[in-house]
Amino acid sequence: MAKKFSTRKKEKVTPKPRVHRDLTGLEVSIDSFGEIKSSMNIEKINKFLNENVGDKKLSDRGDFDEKRRLKEKKKIKAKPKDK
Repeated sequence: MAKKFSTRKKEKVTPKPRVHRDLTGLEVSIDSFGEIKSSMNIEKINKFLNENVGDKKLSDRGDFDEKRRLKEKKKIKAKPKDK
């Protein structure tokens, strides 16, 4: 008995990339004109990056202390609520 071969090509199913929980629903694509299309507001993405990613250019400056900034950020998050 001869095997039948399908002439259809199987489409590759690419899984969605993992993102941080604050950026859930983020999808980025580039259209045919080279424009970056995003499903999320750019201001929200920039706010997330400012809070979670250090700036390499500023770390070399003497008046900038990355550790101090991170400690202050942790204090603000850990501060108990007044009732």
